[in-house]
Amino acid sequence: MKEWKITEGYKVKEGEVSWNELKRTTEKTAEERRPAHRIVALDGYGLNPGDLSWEKIEALGDFTVYDRTAVDEIVERAAEADIVLTNKTPLSAATLDKLPRLRYIGVLATGYNIVDIEAAKERGIVVTNIPSYSTDSVAQMVFAHILNIASDVATHSQSVKAGDWARCKDFCYLKSPVFELAGKTIGIVGFGHIGSAVARIAHAFGMKVLAKTSKSREALPDYVTPVDWKTLLAESDVITLHCPLTDSTRNLVNADAIARMKPTAIVINTGRGPLVNEHDLAEALNCGRIKAAGVDVLSQEPPRPDNPLVAARNCYITPHIAWATLEARERLMQIAADNIRQYIAGNIVNQVNR
Repeated sequence: MKEWKITEGYKVKEGEVSWNELKRTTEKTAEERRPAHRIVALDGYGLNPGDLSWEKIEALGDFTVYDRTAVDEIVERAAEADIVLTNKTPLSAATLDKLPRLRYIGVLATGYNIVDIEAAKERGIVVTNIPSYSTDSVAQMVFAHILNIASDVATHSQSVKAGDWARCKDFCYLKSPVFELAGKTIGIVGFGHIGSAVARIAHAFGMKVLAKTSKSREALPDYVTPVDWKTLLAESDVITLHCPLTDSTRNLVNADAIARMKPTAIVINTGRGPLVNEHDLAEALNCGRIKAAGVDVLSQEPPRPDNPLVAARNCYITPHIAWATLEARERLMQIAADNIRQYIAGNIVNQVNR
């Protein structure tokens, strides 16, 4: 009978197996016993503030969710994860270098500029997004802003609450002019899912629809007229932004663009904050160069207190909630889970860094 030898806490049979062989075998066994996937959501509160369930994602691995994660907390929290989910928590090349286990990043949004996708590709990390989950919700918000401005809903509601109607000698009164959308022209910049949904609603209101798009005339509905940028600026009563944020679209709405607009023009931005030069837009609103703006996104979120649009005249701001209806978030959760499930199965979908 061969004797047992104690080595670094392990028992091996003398002469039968080396320490290095045992160590490799033990590490392999420990790795095999780990949960198949370790999934970390870095900022889950935006998607699920408590009215949804994470169960579809929990079923796919060892899952941990944080409401929010500061940049200096990312590495510690995601160190053991091979799957990381993020909405607005940035994943830079420097951060990815410190996460050697990471193999998959699921962006819990359509836009994915929060991730350095080229750095992820170089490191063999798959990045996916969530396309087309909030089309109807965002289109709805576009018209919430347009209708609020057209009928000056907020001003009149506040006036009534202040007692103005109770003191009025007539059965009605106007604090400002109101107008119909029928017959007005809407210019849509970008004609993807959301842009086309906005066009359908505008057409139903009896609006003339112009579009700045790379699509051919034949690919557009017959009620949509493709035009160039300058024509759209000059002819539109409402200009609404639905294009991606790129180097060529950053500050797309600036002083030069505004100078080409009608003095009655309305600017709507539910796309990306940096599509608009906020200083130029605020200046135009404050001096009455254009009528109004409705925005759901800003260049920095949450905004700095001195963001010029916050105090600008006739600027109506919602806190990035166009995407956040219950129905849209339910779809987002389902697609996020499906993306992970397909990745695990080896059938990657919605990848943005091929």
